[in-house]
Amino acid sequence: MTHIAEQARTTPVLCETEVLVVGGGPGGLAAAIGAARAGAQTTLLDRYGCFGGVISQVGVDSIAWYRHEGTVDLEGIGIEFEQRARALGGTQPESQSLSEALDPELFKVVADTLLQEARVDPLLHCLATEPIVDSGVIKGVLTEGKSGRLAILAQRVIDATGDADIAYRAGAPCRKTPVGEMMGVTVMFSCSGVDKRRFLDYVAASNPTYGDWGRCWAIETTGKEDDLFSPYLQEPFDQARREGIIPEGVGSIGGTWGRITDAGEATSLNMVVMAGYDCTDVRDITRAEIEGRRQALLAIEALRRFAPGFEKARLRSFGMTLGTRDSRKIEGRYELTARDVRSEARFGDSVGIFPEFIDGYGILILPTTGRYFQVPYGILVPQGVENLLVAGRCVAGDRDSHAATRNQMCCAVTGQAAGVAAAVSLADGRIAGDVDIRHVQAALRGQGVRLD
Repeated sequence: MTHIAEQARTTPVLCETEVLVVGGGPGGLAAAIGAARAGAQTTLLDRYGCFGGVISQVGVDSIAWYRHEGTVDLEGIGIEFEQRARALGGTQPESQSLSEALDPELFKVVADTLLQEARVDPLLHCLATEPIVDSGVIKGVLTEGKSGRLAILAQRVIDATGDADIAYRAGAPCRKTPVGEMMGVTVMFSCSGVDKRRFLDYVAASNPTYGDWGRCWAIETTGKEDDLFSPYLQEPFDQARREGIIPEGVGSIGGTWGRITDAGEATSLNMVVMAGYDCTDVRDITRAEIEGRRQALLAIEALRRFAPGFEKARLRSFGMTLGTRDSRKIEGRYELTARDVRSEARFGDSVGIFPEFIDGYGILILPTTGRYFQVPYGILVPQGVENLLVAGRCVAGDRDSHAATRNQMCCAVTGQAAGVAAAVSLADGRIAGDVDIRHVQAALRGQGVRLD
């Protein structure tokens, strides 16, 4: 790759803040709210026009679809997302679990309201491009947007970008799954014109289960998942392949549906899962967006032909961006392991809990037996850069542990922990990596977080 030389220039400072959170998905939202509630002046920025990340920007409405009878669940801001959405009339019972399916459009307002109540300074349409680092200490970020190139100075920065963009560019060591082994990306879509009753009768007659996932993907379960109901569709796509509607070689179509509204809308259609794309490569994500939309139209045609209730369905919307499951992860003070998430690990620096829920890399384990693991603070602390914390799916850990921590509710756990830790470190006058974990734990308990 050739390079050009950029001229030195000065950059105006947009604002100074105590805690800056970059990325407004479930992890970033929880981080900003947690930091502000802990008493820190907090700014949250996002590159799109709304907060909510994978919920509002991608269209994934099932934030806690792992929850079943017997689940010991997390507590904290993640649960508030469900509660506040329900209070606004923005949920309906999730089809496969004891949770709420969120309306992604109304969740934009839920996120706005929670941030306003916490007195977080919001910045939308603001892309963080480069960290400002001095002698190994992060001091803020450079941004680009309609106002031009601006700097935001901060005493603590939380990277909730999902791809560890800030940590990576700041020089913190990161790792990335080889492209051929990455979990697939998804172009989410929704349809209108669905006959809800006719479709649900068809689903009831076919009685799909998690065991059916093995028809499309190689899946390892514990066995207890296999007979549980799953909103999974495969037969319409198999028929479409036999009829030549889905071309030979397109094996990425097949998956799950979300809410079916009384108005005939089928939302959160997670039916295009494409492997071989690196979401830190602009050419790859461009190809994935275009190919995903093409395949979504093939999926809709298959549903019209072979899924009762979808005969008059038409495209309603695509997600604003790709649904990404896998990219960079930091190398942290501690590396969470598959053994930790599968063996109910306990940690002295626990900043939350998460049920034994693993979904990815061909593994599906649902938390129906009360098992859970503690989330350690060490996975939020990158190496080599002071006063930077990480939240969400780019926290430190091995492959299988990532299949747990990448999930939205676990992102909220690590986000709230990072926000509170940043605020406590400021109050105590200590760098974020050396904060007194007992003080962080006390503050988290004060915010209703379960630690053990």
